[in-house]
Amino acid sequence: MSPAQLSFEKIEHHPAREWAVFVHGAGGSTRTWRRQREDFGTDYNLLLIDLPDHGANAGEPAISDAYSWDGLADTLWATVDAAGLKQVHLVGLSLGSILVMDMERRQPARTLSMVLGGAIVKLTPQLRFIANTSLALAKLIGFRSFYKLAARIALPRKNHKKSRDVFVRESQALSIPAFRRWTELYTGLDDHLNMLFQRRSTTPRLLVMGGQDHLFGKQAALYAKRHRHTELDVVQGCGHVVSIERPQLFNATAMAFLHRIRTSVPQASVV
Repeated sequence: MSPAQLSFEKIEHHPAREWAVFVHGAGGSTRTWRRQREDFGTDYNLLLIDLPDHGANAGEPAISDAYSWDGLADTLWATVDAAGLKQVHLVGLSLGSILVMDMERRQPARTLSMVLGGAIVKLTPQLRFIANTSLALAKLIGFRSFYKLAARIALPRKNHKKSRDVFVRESQALSIPAFRRWTELYTGLDDHLNMLFQRRSTTPRLLVMGGQDHLFGKQAALYAKRHRHTELDVVQGCGHVVSIERPQLFNATAMAFLHRIRTSVPQASVV
């Protein structure tokens, strides 16, 4: 594997179909998307990417330039290039939603649309404090304990257990140095999200949020009101990770959005 790219799974159903690129969240892997493969595969070719230190990249040497927001976006695009793809739809979950927005920011002309599940677009004051102190807290209680605590805070209810368990189980593949690299990234998250929140773009985007997403739901609604070319769908009785808790609804909502814009997407540009 070239140091400029990441491990990926490429599923080509038909050469004439458009491509959807999937970017998982913190502690996840391409397995995060197993509930989406069949439904999305009915109309799209799929590229599923493991983030640095995650999935098939666990234990691989760190990509020195990757651990910044721009670096991660460029590394993801290098992986899309390695797969031989040009224009793509981007699908991101939780942390992956930030990375998808950064990918679009770096190469808007190649981004046909974005689907952001459990979108993280702005931090509350409480989350801002946690993000700014994340490295110190993780060092104090241990990086694995910090991730378990984060899962409990983000997914507190009984019906969130499936998502919480997936997050904790998948994150066990991360080494302590990997935990440290990712936790260091979160210390600059507030400023980065403020930049993304203010940025205007004509790329169509859909935010799929759980009605019980107490950390990010209100901010997603504010983002949708502020930005044109943005749709918001709220799945009631669901937490932060809609694609795992209510996969059929997530898939149907995302596919309907993609079908609406698939044949009428203008070339994206920042305005």
